[in-house]
Parts: sequence; C-alpha cells; structure tokens
Amino acid sequence: MTITTRFAPSPTGYLHVGGARTALFSWAFARKHGGKFILRIEDTDLERSTQESVDAILQGMTWLGLEYDEGPFYQTQRFDRYREVIQQLLTQGDAYYCYCSKEELEQLRAEQMVNKEKPRYNGLCRDGAQVIEGRKPVIRFKNPVDGVVTIPDLVKGEIAVANKELDDLIIARADGTPTYNLTVVVDDMDMGVTHVIRGDDHINNTPRQMNILKALGAELPKYAHLPMILGADGARLSKRHGAVSVMQFRDDGYLPEALLNYLVRLGWSHGDQEVFSIDEMVGYFELEDVNVSASTFNMEKLLWLNHQYIMNSDPAHVARHLSWHIGQLGIDPADGPTLIDVVKAQRERSKTLVEMANASVYFYKEFDMYDEKAAKKNFTMGSDIVLARLYDEFVAVDDWQDEALHHIVVNLAEDMALNLGKVAQPLRVAVCGSAVSPAIDVTLALLGKEKTLSRIQRAIDYSRSLNLVGLSG
Repeated sequence: MTITTRFAPSPTGYLHVGGARTALFSWAFARKHGGKFILRIEDTDLERSTQESVDAILQGMTWLGLEYDEGPFYQTQRFDRYREVIQQLLTQGDAYYCYCSKEELEQLRAEQMVNKEKPRYNGLCRDGAQVIEGRKPVIRFKNPVDGVVTIPDLVKGEIAVANKELDDLIIARADGTPTYNLTVVVDDMDMGVTHVIRGDDHINNTPRQMNILKALGAELPKYAHLPMILGADGARLSKRHGAVSVMQFRDDGYLPEALLNYLVRLGWSHGDQEVFSIDEMVGYFELEDVNVSASTFNMEKLLWLNHQYIMNSDPAHVARHLSWHIGQLGIDPADGPTLIDVVKAQRERSKTLVEMANASVYFYKEFDMYDEKAAKKNFTMGSDIVLARLYDEFVAVDDWQDEALHHIVVNLAEDMALNLGKVAQPLRVAVCGSAVSPAIDVTLALLGKEKTLSRIQRAIDYSRSLNLVGLSG
C-alpha cells in the first residue's frame, strides 16, 4: 500500500499557520513513508472562494517548499463525479430528497432548543418525502440510526460516536451543488487517500464521512486530528494575534525553514531537540508522537529560531531570500557587494531578514543624513584630522581587503596615541551614517574603495562645519 496524504484548503482567504502546519505534517508523513502528498483546493463555496485566495495558497506552499506530488485538484472541476455518487446513494436508498423549508427547519430547531434537545433534523422526509411543487429539494444522506462509529484516531486515540447523535446531513443543496462532507468523501475515495491528517475542528465531520464511505463500499482511511494552535491569551489563533498568514512571515523577514521548524514543534516533539533540518523533520516524524493538547504560538521563540537559521544556514541560501527584501527597499543588489558577503557580515546581529536588509542599505545607496546622536558624539574636535589621515592612508591601498584595512586603522590609532574607538567610530559614522555596523574592516571592504573615500571626504567637510558652528556659538 502506498501511503497517500492530502492537504485540502478552502480558498476563502490566505494560507494561515494552522493550515501550514497541517500541510507540513501531511507532507512529512508522506515523505517519511515514501508516499504521495496531494494538494486539493476545496472551492465549492462559490460565494466565498476567490482566485486571489487560490494564488495565496499556492504561493505559500511554494515559499515553504512543501512540494506536492499530485494536484492541485479543484473540486469545482469534479461536479459531474459528485452528481454521479449522489445518484448512486439515491439509487441504493442511502440518500433521499428533503422538501422541508428553511422556515420549517428553523422552527424545528427553536422547539428543540426550548425542550433542551440537541438541534438536529428529525427525519421527516426520510421514508418518503411529499413532493412540493415549486420547491427545490435538498438531498440528505440517510445516516444509520443504530450502532456506534469508532474512530481509531492516530493522535487522540479511539473516539466513539453513537449514530443516534448524528442527523441526516445535506449532501446536495437545493441548487444541486454538493456539500463539503460529500465532496471530501468522494475525493478521498477517488484519490486513494490512506491517511487524513487535519485539525481537530473536523472531528465532528469524521463519523459522518466514515458512514458515507461505508455506504459507498470504500476502504476507510486512517484519521489523525491535530490539536489547535492558540494565541498567547489562550484563545484560538486568529488575525488579532498578529502575523498568522504564512506570507506575512515572509514579509516580516523569516526564513521558510525557520517557520517550518517552529510549526513542526507546535504539537510534536523528538526528545528535547529544538532545531531540525528538513531531513530531520521527515526522518523523525511520526503521528504517534503528536501531542493531544493544544499548543501556544510564541513569537519570541520563533524569532529565536529564525536567528539560529540566519546564523547557521548556507549564506548563499539566506542571500537568495534576502534579495527579495533588498528589492522591496528599491535597491538593485547588483549595485553593491554580493549579498552572500553581506549575509556573512550581518548575520550575527540580524534576527530577521528585514532587519538585515534595513541595516545594509548604506552598502548600496548614499544616505541623506547622519544619525544625529552618533554624529554629535563622534564628529568632535579633531575628528576631521583623524578622518583626513585615514583618507590619505586608504588612497594608497591597491588591494582593498579587510586585513589590510584593519592594519591601517589599528596602526593609525597607535600612531596618534588614541583609543581604537576614537578612530574606528568616527570612521564608521562617516561611511555608514550611524554608529552601528559590522567590524569596521569588513564594512570598508564591502563598501569598496570609491564609496569609502567619497564618504570620508564628505564626513571631513561635515565635521569641520559642525565644529566651526560649535566654535562660533
């Protein structure tokens, strides 16, 4: 038997982190067991489904690197197949037409609520509906009334539901369109899905779907219901908790591997290990190790993980993702040092790629002004002399490498009997515009000789004008 899993989002919004975790667990399980991973777009909700949402789902899956083996399949392209199955159920006597009006059903529900009964359809049309002219019927599945549905859940353990607790759900609306519980069953059956991995908000649907599968003579898949993800306040994760869209994490400067690593640890563990490579996630993953209880989303933990990945991943890989963020700032990365070198220089101090991009702008573009506090502190009386000496030394350098530049800065400090900071900091502000940058020799090497000399000369002029103003005051 080939293990087959699926991820089946509804295109009514972005790909959120809960959906991404479901996709990850389904993908990892299939990869672990040499199986297939299918992407299915459940777009039968014609009023809410949008192409924009489909694109967002596909974009999120691509960014995360969760490649699928088959699909994407679209349910709206399978209506003929659903009608065929609905007709089969009608012919078998496992489905029936229901002419009850919306008003009648609402009245029934109200009466049940008053009587403290569980709201459910009372089966009025189950044994033969009276045809009502001018009213289009829905089609209901004739759920068994006796016995128990047992779900041997791979995460939560055995779950038993009495059939008398399940009503006859609608499988086709009055306009003929199939409903969720019918389309899911047909798709899982036709696509040979062996393991349905999804959120535990679907547990109520599972016994109903199992009964439909049994009526169709299909083999039942194994089910694994994942615990929900909560926000820090204990409520279910939602927009109000911040970045819950997968692509928002991209926009905020997270690496996809860091997000995947964080998501795989939301409800699953392998000993005390916190950081996993993609291969380790696949190699260690088993559904039996998924926790039963809900998990809390912790942005600080994710940020820590992201920093680990930025520091320890192949700089070329980080650079590929940094390129997009540099481009968002209106910068062509070809107008300065290679992004790989920038990553190497900035990774220790950057927790996100947004931070790294913003901190690297001066490598590619001239800055309009100096940081006021940094300039006031470092462009003091005599700093122009230090910068002028540095300028003369740098002009003579032919091999513009960080080691040679380091020696110039250190030797000049010794020659002028100054603390190294009295030389390096005015130089840093001169070339960067602020008092923060990688090591000064690395910074100069990345900037290049031409930009360095131009900015030092600019700083000399600025420092002299600043101190002249001070003297005149």
